[in-house]
Amino acid sequence: MDAIVQMFTDALAPVSALQLVVLAAAAAFAGFIRGFVGFGGALAVIMALSLVLGPRTAVAISCLSGLPTMFQLMPNALRTGERGFIVPFVLASFAAAPVGTWILVTAAPEIMKIAIAVFVLIMVGLMYKGWRMSPGGGLRTLLTAGGIAGLVQGAAGIGGPPAVAVALARPGTAELQRANVIGAVSALAICNLPPILFMGLFTQQVLVFTLLLMPFYAGFTTVGVRFFSGRGNAMFRSAALAALALMGLVTLVLSVRDYLSA
Repeated sequence: MDAIVQMFTDALAPVSALQLVVLAAAAAFAGFIRGFVGFGGALAVIMALSLVLGPRTAVAISCLSGLPTMFQLMPNALRTGERGFIVPFVLASFAAAPVGTWILVTAAPEIMKIAIAVFVLIMVGLMYKGWRMSPGGGLRTLLTAGGIAGLVQGAAGIGGPPAVAVALARPGTAELQRANVIGAVSALAICNLPPILFMGLFTQQVLVFTLLLMPFYAGFTTVGVRFFSGRGNAMFRSAALAALALMGLVTLVLSVRDYLSA
């Protein structure tokens, strides 16, 4: 018991009480976005974690936080999804993720903070526009899309929106498309797990903050689902994306300021 208390004390020592409140609020907002919009929660939590704990710790925490949902949803997606889509996408994302993780580890943290903020703004723009790839893409298209998504996931932890756009471009029923979306996003949740583990990024601090923030994320995911069911989608989806865009802009400004003052 003393060892566990010491582990939490050491992990929390560099973080102020205000920063803890900000991280908890970001995790709650991210969970709400995940439940309300359907995806994109990582966009919110990655930015806050990156500013407070640094980009490497942020991506590692995001990776672990997505595992419970992945284990819950992935089996059904594999049963009902389109294997001709899921398998090539998974293989490509797993092949590209180590390259992204290598970029994350070798690049200067200040540069990665800026890159993550820029990535977030691009992803929010894609989500706002409802962008989808043109239907009818073949194996090369799937491999390319999986590689790009895996690269972004490994480097910044936010490869989900491109994966969703590719999955929704496939023809089929709503149930099939949903299974494809879950399969693609679930693959991204675990594709950078091996390289992050290999690079030694799963530190005690990562484990502690994952345990602390996961209840906020999971609890507010349920709130987001219920809010969507009761209030509808159009106006509130735009408001949520606007909030993400604002967070991205603030993160970009602060990251550029830190880079110039370094």
